[in-house]
Amino acid sequence: MSSEANDARPGQDRRIRVALPNKGRLSERALDLFEEAGLKPEFRADRALMASLGDDFQAIFVRAADIPEYLADGAAELGVTGADLVAESGKEIEEVLDLGFGRCRLALAVRDESSIQAAADLPPGARVATSFPRIARRHFESLGIPIEIAGVSGAAEIAPHLGVADVIVDLVSTGSTLRVNGLREVETLLHSSARLVASRAAMGDAGLRKAIDDLSTALESVLRARAKRYLMANVPRNRLEEVREVIPGLSGPTIVEVLDSGSWVAAHAVVDADQVYQTIARLKELGAEGILVTRIERLMP
Repeated sequence: MSSEANDARPGQDRRIRVALPNKGRLSERALDLFEEAGLKPEFRADRALMASLGDDFQAIFVRAADIPEYLADGAAELGVTGADLVAESGKEIEEVLDLGFGRCRLALAVRDESSIQAAADLPPGARVATSFPRIARRHFESLGIPIEIAGVSGAAEIAPHLGVADVIVDLVSTGSTLRVNGLREVETLLHSSARLVASRAAMGDAGLRKAIDDLSTALESVLRARAKRYLMANVPRNRLEEVREVIPGLSGPTIVEVLDSGSWVAAHAVVDADQVYQTIARLKELGAEGILVTRIERLMP
């Protein structure tokens, strides 16, 4: 049987194509997320540029910057890429879900000794070194400031020191690279993170939209679960009101009778992962015993 026949399903000629970054941290974290959602990529060979994602989806691996183009041209229905790359592309595609990882910001930075405190302080005709010319030009046009773009593909931090540009517009995460290179951030143009995006044609197709919504729900359930933990503890029955204040859960803790011990009950609740330490300490103060905390694989709204 041919691979095309293997890919076909009743009511749909082929799997929905998902364009994923082909390298870097964005690629690694996207693949991890899909695998946790039950869509582990299955490659036919090493270095393959395509992989099966379950029965309904097929991954294609391309440069993250090219993914908006693939969606706009109809080469893929879905993709995972940065919001900064979507904005820079200018392509008319739709955001489905903020995946939360790869957070950064596109910022305007100047030399430490510069008198510039905001984008509005730039003089007309200032040269801006950036690999995001569309976003930079649009931002300064909104301020009524004509600029010249000095296009760079990387290491923009050196441009002001070489006289290539007056300022830079570049991606910033912690800001340490700017500081090391004698630059300071003065304004944020755009906040970015990895996004699940879709073509407008796919979002307008009822059948595809259902599959996209199902995928989005699955991915979101994994993201929501990562930030939570499931906690179980035996607590004194006479302190339940206080326990409820400590672990309100999603809709109040679940209380289960403990056999052969009328003075104790078991309290189960979903709690914030970053509050587990404090939660356990407060429960112990209330006399809780047998406290167990475990990870959650999926958490539906």
